[in-house]
Order: sequence, then structure tokens, then C-alpha cells
Amino acid sequence: MSERLVGILMNENGLRSCVSKKFRVTTTDSNHNEPIAPNVLNQNFKTTAPNKIWVTDITYVPCREGRLYLASVMDLYTRKIVGWKLGERMTTDLVLAALDQAYEAKKPPKGLIHHSDRGSQYASEEYRKRLTKYRMRASMSRKGNCYDNACIESFHSVLKKEFIYCTRFRTKDQAQQEMFEYIELFYNRKRIHGSLGYESPDRFEEMYYNKIN
Repeated sequence: MSERLVGILMNENGLRSCVSKKFRVTTTDSNHNEPIAPNVLNQNFKTTAPNKIWVTDITYVPCREGRLYLASVMDLYTRKIVGWKLGERMTTDLVLAALDQAYEAKKPPKGLIHHSDRGSQYASEEYRKRLTKYRMRASMSRKGNCYDNACIESFHSVLKKEFIYCTRFRTKDQAQQEMFEYIELFYNRKRIHGSLGYESPDRFEEMYYNKIN
């Protein structure tokens, strides 16, 4: 289908494209004295099964009632958001809550690679202890290199284009409810991905387990 035909069909149906806003809020601070994990992932985004590699990051969510921040954990094989937390402050507690949710949901085996940027939240002693408790191997991006964490960056970009920029959150309760509906009911269950053979994350995960069983 050509761009011209798309334009004609959109015009006939009164549709307009959603244009990304050039607005960025820094959500992680890499200027700290906490230990930095090596870049184990090293942009190798291919894996053979679920719960082998998780990638995680924080993004900003505007709300009239006050700023919100979303911490997300993605399984690199299924592209499924296995853990997430929406909160008022971008603290270590926020990213820990997302990690805990992911761990409780999936109970991954020992040796899972956990990749993040160098933000102080992920480098904190408390977070490092939690990774040790869960027997996960920490990996961190190179300083200032967003491509090292491209998959979760891509998810947050899609989230903003398809959902956040199209929605006005008047209250934090509204943001929480609608974020749940987008991630859990639409993104994980219904949204197809080219990298998954045009299947949804849930369906792709189901196909994997059906195949090995």
C-alpha cells in the first residue's frame, strides 16, 4: 500500500497521524559512585527462549495531577512486558517493584541476564542485592549509548506514540488504570510485532511452550 493511498483513506475517515513530540525528560542519572556492571549483552538482542534476558528502563509519563514515572521490564525473547510499576518518583523502590513483579510472575532460572543503563537506581546497593538474591547476572549499557538498550527504548517510544501522546491523564488513578489496560490487555495480548512473526508477545510465548511440550 502506497503512502498516497494511506493518506487518502485517512482523509476519508477523518484520521490524522500521531506525531511524536520532541520532548525528553532525563530519567536516570549515571553520574554516581556506585559500581558499574560490564556490558554482557553488548547489543546481542537475539536469544533462544523466554526468561534468559530481561531489559529494563524508566520513562516519564505526564499527568495533570503530577509527574509519573514508568519502570518497565521486558523479556527479550517474547518482547513481553513481564514487570512494570508506575510511580511518582524515579527511585530505587520504583525499579525494584517492577523487578519483583517480573520475578514473581516468571520465576526465571539461575543466570538470567538483566540489562539496564547505568542509572543510579539500577547501580544502587539495594538493587544489586536483589539481583544476587534472584541469581541474575547484571549487565549495563556503555555510558551515553542508548543503542545498547534499544529494545526497551523502542517499547517506550511505541508506548508514547500509540498511547501517552494520545491521552490526557487528568489524575494519577486514571493513568494507573489506563496504563494497565494498555500494557496488560493490549500490548502483551494483542499488539503484533514484526520481530515475532507478526504475533503478540503472549501468543509468541504460548507458541514456544507448546513447541517444547
